Amino acid sequence: MAILKFRVFFEEDDSIYRDVSVHHKHTFDALHQIILTSFEFDNKHQATFYRSNDSWQKGKEITLEKYDKNYVAEPLLMKETAIGTQIFTPTQKFIYEYDFTKGWTFLIDLIGVSKEDVKLENYPMINRKEGLPPSQYGTKGLTGTNKLTEVEEKYDLSAVIEGFGAKDADGEDIGDLFTDIADAETEEV
Repeated sequence: MAILKFRVFFEEDDSIYRDVSVHHKHTFDALHQIILTSFEFDNKHQATFYRSNDSWQKGKEITLEKYDKNYVAEPLLMKETAIGTQIFTPTQKFIYEYDFTKGWTFLIDLIGVSKEDVKLENYPMINRKEGLPPSQYGTKGLTGTNKLTEVEEKYDLSAVIEGFGAKDADGEDIGDLFTDIADAETEEV
């Protein structure tokens, strides 16, 4: 039994990636699901994989379903295609496209193969997360939290820090004004 470990890069920023592991007998549908989960995307849109070479050129298509488009060659279906059947080199690459309207593209690199005697129900799994995932629909992610609000709360700049003052146009110190405003906002909450 082989465990395949993939690194899934966000195409526009290779510092944002996820390492995921799947069993070689899992289908591409399982890989599709774990990628969406790892990047906090929903499962509401069209998706397809392409087998790729080292130059990231698209090869054989492995699609979620047959779409209304002209195919150069008949695509494979994710639910029917085991991942292990499409691994031809120790550095196999895939391109994953999700939500054709938005054009989310991820580059997938096979980074490890291990022969472990493990239980199939432990896989697929997320091994590592690096970087904040892109927000699928603006600033709100699947986790239900507003990422912009989290950043604002983490770096709350509304309170005056000692040593930093402000003066109005007449040169009068208005530092206490900021403290009063911050105190008033705290009382309202």
